[in-house]
Amino acid sequence: MFLVLIHCSVTGQNFHTRSNRALKYYDLGKRDYDLLYYDRAETNLLHAVKEDDKFYEAHLILGQLYSDTGNWEKAVTHYRAAVATDSLFFVPALYSLGRAELRTGRYYDALLHLDAFLKQPGISSRLRGEAEKMLASCRFALSFPESLFQTEPVNVGDSVNTVLDEYWPSVTGDGQQLIFTREVRRATGYGKDYNRDRQEDFYISRLTADGYWGTARNAGAPLNTAGNEGAQSISSDGRYMYFTACDRNDGQGRCDIYFSSYDGNRWSPGINIGPPVNTTYWESQPSISPNGRMLFFVSNRPGGMGGMDIWYSLRGSDGKWGKPVNPGKVINTAGDEISPFIYFNGKTLYFSSNGRESFGGHDIYVTTMNRDSTWTVPENLGPPVNTPADETGLVIESSGRRAYFSSDREKGKGKDIYYLDLPQRIQPEQVLYFQGTVIDKASGQPIVAKYELSDLTNGVNVITSLTDKRGGFFVCLPQGSSYGMNVTADGYMIYSENFNFVEGYTSAEPYRKTIALNRIREGEFMRMYNVFYDTDSWELLESSRPELEQLLEFLQVNHTVVIEIGGHTDSDGSDEYNQRLSERRANSVREFLIKRGIDGKRIFSHGYGETHPVADNLTPAGKRLNRRTEITILSEGVTR
Repeated sequence: MFLVLIHCSVTGQNFHTRSNRALKYYDLGKRDYDLLYYDRAETNLLHAVKEDDKFYEAHLILGQLYSDTGNWEKAVTHYRAAVATDSLFFVPALYSLGRAELRTGRYYDALLHLDAFLKQPGISSRLRGEAEKMLASCRFALSFPESLFQTEPVNVGDSVNTVLDEYWPSVTGDGQQLIFTREVRRATGYGKDYNRDRQEDFYISRLTADGYWGTARNAGAPLNTAGNEGAQSISSDGRYMYFTACDRNDGQGRCDIYFSSYDGNRWSPGINIGPPVNTTYWESQPSISPNGRMLFFVSNRPGGMGGMDIWYSLRGSDGKWGKPVNPGKVINTAGDEISPFIYFNGKTLYFSSNGRESFGGHDIYVTTMNRDSTWTVPENLGPPVNTPADETGLVIESSGRRAYFSSDREKGKGKDIYYLDLPQRIQPEQVLYFQGTVIDKASGQPIVAKYELSDLTNGVNVITSLTDKRGGFFVCLPQGSSYGMNVTADGYMIYSENFNFVEGYTSAEPYRKTIALNRIREGEFMRMYNVFYDTDSWELLESSRPELEQLLEFLQVNHTVVIEIGGHTDSDGSDEYNQRLSERRANSVREFLIKRGIDGKRIFSHGYGETHPVADNLTPAGKRLNRRTEITILSEGVTR
């Protein structure tokens, strides 16, 4: 459209040059530009302005060529040369100059030229709207103090970045692995003008003992193929990923979202997750929540706000993804929203957009999901994260302090991955992590077990999953809550614990625990620390439900086991009162199980009051351990 406007402006008029040699080079350059041969077009057009440095039309097309290829500095040079030659011959040149100045951080100059453009008559409504939007961005950028622009992000170094493009970083919850997308050269080319001599593959770097990223290695087959794989989201434990692949035989559309898991040696082949997430439209750039139940992605499917939108899908108890939801115009705009990243707390969402007030290109914004699943108004992260360049693919370590993202801010180096220690004003809440190993208590051998963590403070399930084949698991947990944990495995007693992360540990000092499970046998017992009652009451609290459901499942699976439910109290109150309270509490658990279908003949209850303490009764922590419910195996067979 821009070239058509230029052509219409000069039809029937003389060019701004009398040099035949300049016109010859111009004609060659314009033809090459029309055919997208940018290198040859640039050479010929530069020859044209060398012959006549006042050649308006040649400067104008050079400005457009450099805008097309993202070389905004050179675009400014040639648009300025054109406007200096004839400021109002082609009014949209003021618009293009203002846009290029905005993309290079010359906010005051851009403001002046865009304002001059808007004062001209006959401007189309589309260009007027875009110019007004850019004008608002200039004022927005100028509202920030200059000091915020002084901090420079750090290039992660040659062990990760190369002369090719690196982008879409992902960091595991423990901060030890960096997985990213690299654009690599194919063995044969498919036309350099469209970059089809390149393909995208996954690379992995590990943090070294001295705190630097080690040399990245190719993730290898069968995850990487001869096609394009990229824009991945790694789970917090590093055991699985969702990623984008395009033009595959099993694709629903041009680009789809795939799943891969890591078995400790290699990544599995990508599996298309299918509808309703994938459609005949474009789906890409997934981000999986820490509990694996919420998948964010980008799509241009119908029903959005315009351009590329962020969508999300919830996974049901059957493991299937539900119908995707568009969060609406609180997040999405008529522009493009891309590269979502759901932080390790499961509620803070970062994304990139060019549809809002920005510092020039795509900027990174943050929004938080409320309890009712609505979202707060997105906030621009501001400098030093956002610059006049395009910032995309931001992720933040679980500590909340260090961010990784890709940027093309260093000209001539393509896209590289950078890190930035975030100013405290924009740091998310710190997320802690719990790293555990489940073993057989007698043999010490690892066990594949089911584990469940519940947020007792907010009454929500955090995660239900299986350990890996080495008995290991890794979970990110927001600070400021108490958590209940259950671990179960076939043929074993339930392990129960609760712990408090109000003060908590740091990501540099994770909560680590080895959990030893006892096999089911007569006389064995298990302490249920997540069965709760109100003070001086035997009525079960709702927060007890996850633990009671685990006990119910235990009895359903081990359908011949006979148990005793033992109630225990601390030493507060009289002996008689504590005895009566413990009996009633034990019976409450028995009644719960009977109502859920367990034969009452398999369940006995007994109150022990304060007579069997497992800790002192002098401290709150000791009293908490003494207030417990214990399950003892009376028999492994059915009573007659």
